[in-house]
Amino acid sequence: MSTPLTIGALSKQSGVNVETIRFYERSGLLPAPQRTPSGYRSYRAEDVRRLRFIRRGRELGFSLEEIRELLELAAHPQQPCASADRMVREHLDAIETRIRDLQNLQQELRKLGNCPSAEAEHCRLLEALDERHCCQHPDD
Repeated sequence: MSTPLTIGALSKQSGVNVETIRFYERSGLLPAPQRTPSGYRSYRAEDVRRLRFIRRGRELGFSLEEIRELLELAAHPQQPCASADRMVREHLDAIETRIRDLQNLQQELRKLGNCPSAEAEHCRLLEALDERHCCQHPDD
């Protein structure tokens, strides 16, 4: 049996901060740990693996509820992974939409940048924010 871990050691080994570990416990993503006679939390190596799984899922953009589903699927490796494939497709669609939105935003900001006016009165960005068009810019 491996040596029990304190919450600090668990945090260091998993890369998840202490407050987040406590949050995951309260939300049921991480099982409640054993307690020492003095009341300190005592974790196992499986908790490190589980937290790394959760952390990586969050890095990939999955919600806590989706991670809960993925943890359930990982606990039953004989089940089909259609739900995991569905989640990946949904996330990919969302990311592609965000990329398009960011590219549109980038285009708009390029139009507004490098304003030739020396005065704020004719600043392209301020005009856009104020929804006014007091000046015609040659490259609009």
